Amino acid sequence: MAAEIHPKPLTRRPVLLNKIEGSQDVVNAAVIIPKEDGVISVSEDRTIRVWLKRDSGQYWPSVYHAMPFPCSCMCFNPETRRLSVGMDNGQISEFVLSDDYNKMTQARSYQAHQNRVTVVLFVLEMEWVLSTGLDKNFTWHCSESSQRLGGYRTTSWVSCLQFDVETRHAFVGDHSGQVTIMKLEQESCSLVTTFKGHTGSVTALCWDSVQRVLFSGSSDHSIIMWDIGGRKGTAIELQGHNEKVQGLCYAHHTKQLISCSSDGGITVWNMDVKRHETPEWLDSDSCQKCEQPFFWNFKQMWDSKKIGLRQHHCRKCGKAVCGKCSSKRSTIPLMGFEFEVRVCDSCYESITDEERAPTATFHDSKHSIVQVHFEATRGWLLTSGADKILKLWDMTPVVS
Repeated sequence: MAAEIHPKPLTRRPVLLNKIEGSQDVVNAAVIIPKEDGVISVSEDRTIRVWLKRDSGQYWPSVYHAMPFPCSCMCFNPETRRLSVGMDNGQISEFVLSDDYNKMTQARSYQAHQNRVTVVLFVLEMEWVLSTGLDKNFTWHCSESSQRLGGYRTTSWVSCLQFDVETRHAFVGDHSGQVTIMKLEQESCSLVTTFKGHTGSVTALCWDSVQRVLFSGSSDHSIIMWDIGGRKGTAIELQGHNEKVQGLCYAHHTKQLISCSSDGGITVWNMDVKRHETPEWLDSDSCQKCEQPFFWNFKQMWDSKKIGLRQHHCRKCGKAVCGKCSSKRSTIPLMGFEFEVRVCDSCYESITDEERAPTATFHDSKHSIVQVHFEATRGWLLTSGADKILKLWDMTPVVS
């Protein structure tokens, strides 16, 4: 009798399409050229490179341009083929690429900052160039005249920036963990509000203009989804990384969020589910389950002749509990906890298997990710690594 073969179930994971090597230092930013087999990268080694795929299947530079200072960030507009590059000396240089991407011509320069440029954005609709720098300044220039239109002094280094064209709102994330929202006019800006939800610096922002939702990633390993358009002030926390979140991309057509971290982790979140806010942690001088005093509650310790206990918090109900009353761990995916977290014993019993079903998938890029770019039309993801390598991924097996 022939042995019965049981095929292993296929694991859906990103497919590595190509590795692009050749940079002499960290690649700080890179983008996929839409409708082309090409990639543009800027590096700490002071180079701008346009990589085109050859008949051999490998990517080789069609443009290799040396800059006077390390290139810290970039923005590429495919409609105008305009490339804006921020540098370590605070300057932004703009170039125009030829139709075949084999030539690059310098158009203009802006002395936008007094220190390293951290983000540069070109807004075609307004002909604005927005930028942030380590000099704690957010500025915007006219891309036609190179004239500085306005600026805003921040309280901390700005690390990320997003812009909504329809409402002219700028979202600025900084090293203090704060997200500042500003309304821009032609030559002035006004402060709208600030969000503070991270315990570490804000390292990545992603704006979904359709649902009017802002995603922020942080060095505290977490992601927060801020519901701005709903006007309810909802903030949903997502915990699915073990290291600093370096990049966020949103796939509108599938309602999935892609997040990448410095340890090489790529997490794909299903955002087409009803998620719940994590509760605020409650304050108490004693366990809210067994009423045993915590170690700072000297009066109750003295009265009851008991040694004080360490305080913990249940991630599901937010109650202050002792270790004995929160001895269990569980995932709570609909509250954003894809990894096991502390819950009190009664909440542990209330969580069903259906509620423990994961809402995210986890993948390993096998390099320390610095920056990412997602090309939604083809479902391709480009990851820049601290190992000086670019990796091009087909995400359609998991983003679908």
